[in-house]
Amino acid sequence: MSKVVFERPDALTDAQFSYCPGCTHGIVHRLVAETMDELGIEGTTVGVAPVGCSVLAYEFFGCDMVQAAHGRAPAVATALKRAMPGNVVFAYQGDGDLASIGMAETVHAATRGEKITIIFINNAIYGMTGGQLAPTSLPNQVTQTSPFGRNVETDGFPIRVVEMLATLDGVALAQRVTVDSPKNVRAAKRAIKKAFEYQIDGVGYTIVEVVSTCPTNWGLSPADALQWMRDMMLPYYPLGVYKDVVADGFSTVAEAATAKALALVNPAAPAADSAGADTDPSTEGSDR
Repeated sequence: MSKVVFERPDALTDAQFSYCPGCTHGIVHRLVAETMDELGIEGTTVGVAPVGCSVLAYEFFGCDMVQAAHGRAPAVATALKRAMPGNVVFAYQGDGDLASIGMAETVHAATRGEKITIIFINNAIYGMTGGQLAPTSLPNQVTQTSPFGRNVETDGFPIRVVEMLATLDGVALAQRVTVDSPKNVRAAKRAIKKAFEYQIDGVGYTIVEVVSTCPTNWGLSPADALQWMRDMMLPYYPLGVYKDVVADGFSTVAEAATAKALALVNPAAPAADSAGADTDPSTEGSDR
């Protein structure tokens, strides 16, 4: 008698993915769908599709989906969550969508502590529109609009999104993961599930950044793209937990922010510690 060890998540449709060979969007889609299955929330979940390579996400997820204008996914997700507070709402965004045209919506939704979840795909380039320089493109990285490499003197430095958002009081969870190996896929799954659980529990805004590849626009094979990501991106975008108010002993972002404020006037009071990432391999990044 055979035993099923893997099957397609119920929360994914039968539609064939439209992504390039070696793209990691499909892996992340599966992890989000598995999370919905395990939590039993597909029927009460609403996703917000971005403008970018994953613009067709509404064809792939079995939950209700809404299409947002470029960069406006956090604003749309905010409206959906406030109108239907009993539903789980997530936005799925790329780096151009979230960190460029949508940066204002990203920051303000986070600082307000909107009880939404953001799945953020960082592949250091604009994928769908041809490979232009993105806010996350690395120093000296060659793109269609930086043929001599990103010049930080004229183009500025890449934005480390989760580090920045971790400084905001409304953020409950800010974590960076990747999906380049079975071990890291499992760690990413735990992070995504935790983000959804924190939303369900009303803790606050949650974001999981997934460092990803773009073989087509990087001009690399899928295998070489994974290695380039490990060698070039992960040193600049270290994996880890940058903020987790529950792990710090608080039940909501409001409770954590209050403790932090009290600590400013009374150094003996307990305070939320979100100064840096928890990169201890015995925690989130481990294969437990």
